[in-house]
Amino acid sequence: MKYLTDYIQDKQTAIFDSCNSFFAFSNEQLKAGLTKHNAKREDYCTIGAGLCCPKDKANELSNGLDEIAKEGIAEDIAENGKEAIILRELANHEAYYTHDTSSTYDSLLGYDITEDMVMKMFRNKNYKFNKD
Repeated sequence: MKYLTDYIQDKQTAIFDSCNSFFAFSNEQLKAGLTKHNAKREDYCTIGAGLCCPKDKANELSNGLDEIAKEGIAEDIAENGKEAIILRELANHEAYYTHDTSSTYDSLLGYDITEDMVMKMFRNKNYKFNKD
């Protein structure tokens, strides 16, 4: 089963490229990114998580990333269904080992999935085996 990143990664890379954006977590990476794009530091801003982009492209990039995420979630739901997605994320966040579903629920915020839905699937850990 695919993860959300499988649905959005290529589109994100494309918008990063079209907006001359790059990730920088050190001064060396920042310098390399600015050099690659033949840009000055004052023309760039950060929009979180180390993502740097030209100031005049920040809204385009932010809105584009939001739209890509929405489209990816819709594709994920269409291909896998909410129940399978919940089971995938329960396993991915090791909820059955930790007995904590909070990170699972947090990862599904954009999916229109409630905490009750997550708890229902968590409590019935044999769900996938009982399904007709």
